[in-house]
Amino acid sequence: MFKDICVENIVVGITGASGAIHAQRLLQILCKMEYKLHVSISDAAALVIKHELGIDVTCNDPNLTQFLGYTTDNVIYYNNLNIGATIASSRYPIKAMIVVPCSMNTLCSIAHGIANNLIQRAASITIKEGRKLVVVPRETPLSSIHLEAMLKLSSMGVCILPAMPGFYHNPKTITDQVNFIVAKILDVLNIKHTLIPEWRGEEWIKAEVT
Repeated sequence: MFKDICVENIVVGITGASGAIHAQRLLQILCKMEYKLHVSISDAAALVIKHELGIDVTCNDPNLTQFLGYTTDNVIYYNNLNIGATIASSRYPIKAMIVVPCSMNTLCSIAHGIANNLIQRAASITIKEGRKLVVVPRETPLSSIHLEAMLKLSSMGVCILPAMPGFYHNPKTITDQVNFIVAKILDVLNIKHTLIPEWRGEEWIKAEVT
């Protein structure tokens, strides 16, 4: 059980862009840490999760145990239509919010102050309260509309963290690439992890090779 006095709250919104595996992995990592997680899944995200991960989730009562791969008490789930949820209030303290993956519909809605559902409303509150908001878009190519919305959010202090995998850590598997993106998210939130090794410079690489 949580001790609300000392446990920090993190909100994770999962929307209908490709890359549901990033949300899955992020939650798997955070669930093992001392955070209270507040999760909401959009209808479109449920379809993506089914297609990409082969997992059936319903937005009313998702099987988070199946989604995460284990049982946890660290997660509170909210229907995305429940705009009266705890995280819809600016009075509820959160450390940060991550929208992962972030669809262009969600990104553009947030950028223009639209709050038609809980994920959008929680993001809007995160911005207005000056809290950390990270959006993880996964789309290509990007239109001028997308880029303008990203620039607008960035000017508000939102972290735009596209799901762009790197290769300098010599990934061998899809999991390696997923860990790379999740590691970037954790880095932005100043959360320590061991998903990928720290960069120690070219001289270190030369020494390892020789």
